[in-house]
Amino acid sequence: MTAPPPTRPIPIVRNEAPIRTANSAPATAPIPIIQHRPPWRDTLVALRIRNYRLFTFSNMVSMTGTWMQRIAQDWLVLELTGSVTAVGITVAMQFTPMLLFGLFGGVFVDRHSRRLLLITTQVALFILAAALAALTLGGVVEVWEVYIIAFLVGMVTVFDNPARQVFVNELVGPKYLHNAIAINSSVFQLGGLVGPAVSGALLVAVGAGWSFAINAVSCLFVVAALLLLRVADLHKTTPAPRAPGQLREGLRYVVSKPSILWTMVMMAVLSLFTFSMPVLLAAFASDVFDVGAGGYGLFNTLLAVGAFTGAIASTRRMGIRLRTVIFTAALFGGLQALAGVMPSQLFFSVVLIGVGFANLLFITGANSLVQISSNMAVRGRVMSVYVLVLLGGQAIGGPFMGFIVETFGAHRAMAISGLAPVVAAAVIGAILAKQGRLRLRLTLHSGPRFVSIVRADD
Repeated sequence: MTAPPPTRPIPIVRNEAPIRTANSAPATAPIPIIQHRPPWRDTLVALRIRNYRLFTFSNMVSMTGTWMQRIAQDWLVLELTGSVTAVGITVAMQFTPMLLFGLFGGVFVDRHSRRLLLITTQVALFILAAALAALTLGGVVEVWEVYIIAFLVGMVTVFDNPARQVFVNELVGPKYLHNAIAINSSVFQLGGLVGPAVSGALLVAVGAGWSFAINAVSCLFVVAALLLLRVADLHKTTPAPRAPGQLREGLRYVVSKPSILWTMVMMAVLSLFTFSMPVLLAAFASDVFDVGAGGYGLFNTLLAVGAFTGAIASTRRMGIRLRTVIFTAALFGGLQALAGVMPSQLFFSVVLIGVGFANLLFITGANSLVQISSNMAVRGRVMSVYVLVLLGGQAIGGPFMGFIVETFGAHRAMAISGLAPVVAAAVIGAILAKQGRLRLRLTLHSGPRFVSIVRADD
């Protein structure tokens, strides 16, 4: 495949003013804005770039292995302990390092080569997955060992996740960044479509060990792809020099930009209440519908079906706005609350597809908005805050939702997990409407919009 063909000139906008600090980063570079929806042949236009195509295909294998390990690990803990709360603790162990050290990981990413950093993290993840596979296949695994390995995986993620987020820009450049982010989400959810199904089958047939072994091998595919990249074709950025106050500068930058700040506030609520689906689905599979490991894998696969569809739909977006991110968060939460009151497994399964779809509309929108709104000089730190909120919130939310499940039951816990972001979205929407003096306008006659948001004095 060849590089993307030249296109007609595209208007350029500058989306921020410089921040006046002692270690001030320059204003965000001008970003191309696509004014018309791309033709279907350009839906996956970023894949025409060789480096990104190579990295993405290896990432597809890796994401499948990651999902396999995630499902197998949660079910293994449930088998070893019989406790949904223990599953929540496992989630917390994996995400707590991000909560504690995530901001420092972002500073580290801004100072070093993202490609070399990713090679290092993938080798480390290979070693940890191989160790868990050996313990499980040898029949000697204990729950405390799973906790420790989950914690170490979380430590690697402190560096791997922000580096991976920023490295996408080096692969494709700013023009195709939004498309590449949507494709990455599609790949993640394609792994979520295949991984849980394969892992569920392996759990029933041979146990959890082989899922861990397959994930270990999948990490090596990413290492190979990173070594095969054409370094000269990367859109490299100069690593930030070591300087005092860089962590404070990154935090100040996040707080100064409403598009980043409110997106992360919404992400924090979702991470705490809504993203602990492994805990909730484990409870529905074991306690509500009594469908075992196979049913648990099926529920995760249904989520991934909806999410993969949402990720593909995201590639058709022309742009993203803060109000769209807040609205999709409310839709996501509302559907999850609806799943909590479904009377049968069939209806529950159908709603899960909608939950996955809305989830990905929010995730791709939030990721794109935060990256496009931030300067490359501080993007590693900004994305470390993003990942800190995304994963660190789940470190608290995992055991918290496990407690809610065991105290109030799976149905009420699922409803609570969905209603919390709906309330948060309503509050944030009211704040933004007041700040921007906005109101809803209902148009009764025919026109391009039936309901729109306009200035209060219009």
